[in-house]
Amino acid sequence: MAAIIRPVNSTVVLKPLLSSLRYTGMRIGFAVGGWLMPRATLHRAFRLFGTPMPGAREKALAADTLGARMQVLEHGPYQVATYTWGDPSTQPLVLLAHGWSSYGLRFAPWIGALRQAGYAVATFDQLAHGRSSGRRATLPSFAETLFQVGRHYGPLHAVIGHSLGGAATMLALARGLQVERTVLIAPAADPLAAADRFGSAVGLAPSLRSHLFDEFERRFRIPVAGMQAHLNVPYIARPALVVHDIEDREVPWAEGERYARYWPQARLLSTTGLGHHRIASQPEVIADALRFLAGECVGDRVVSTLELPFGIA
Repeated sequence: MAAIIRPVNSTVVLKPLLSSLRYTGMRIGFAVGGWLMPRATLHRAFRLFGTPMPGAREKALAADTLGARMQVLEHGPYQVATYTWGDPSTQPLVLLAHGWSSYGLRFAPWIGALRQAGYAVATFDQLAHGRSSGRRATLPSFAETLFQVGRHYGPLHAVIGHSLGGAATMLALARGLQVERTVLIAPAADPLAAADRFGSAVGLAPSLRSHLFDEFERRFRIPVAGMQAHLNVPYIARPALVVHDIEDREVPWAEGERYARYWPQARLLSTTGLGHHRIASQPEVIADALRFLAGECVGDRVVSTLELPFGIA
């Protein structure tokens, strides 16, 4: 029998090919630029590091608002889009904080479960994300925006933060944001390690990766090393649940473990096979978080001593 040859949609073939060629070209550009023009290449790399992925806004604008009350808050020269459900004046309020190149409505699977459990819910789009204004963002801007949104809608019963939203939650709490309980899902613990992973991905020379934040530190006089989790969480006197997948390829499980090890009232819940993104919408994770918010003991207490570097109690 003769084989039936079907026409192939050229865009199906061309899009991955073009994407691969652009990525390869970018890596070559950073590799050569780092050798010929290191300062300009670092500037370009940092701008790219602080620019959300293309297409992220489109996903946010197409997302179902699930009947949310939408509001725009003024945040300096920027506008921050917020979404609320329920009545924060009479119900305990849970604030949801999204990660990099994401958006507030990405937490849709949580909203019905939280509302059914009796909570009011609020979320928002970070600067340069979703319906909020701005073109670039950083971890400090993530933390500052979260802090201001939390103060506007508070008092808060809990904050649930995913990925960079988890790191921003940690910094906002360390600054004094008042929250009864915190759930961090696959939280990034170390901006220096994140910069190294980014530099490796785009082809930036190892000798330049450690200088990625030089321009930022000169301009804002903020030491990036001071944003590492283990330097901040020991001073947070509230319970936390850290949920992290052992097979997370974007933010290693060890970073979630670091939160749980240094945070005095934190516990660690490890999953397997959910990766970095699916973990944030998994029904079992949502159920465990709700149990934690209700006061139940969830996860393991991580301990660390000279005799037992890593362990659970």
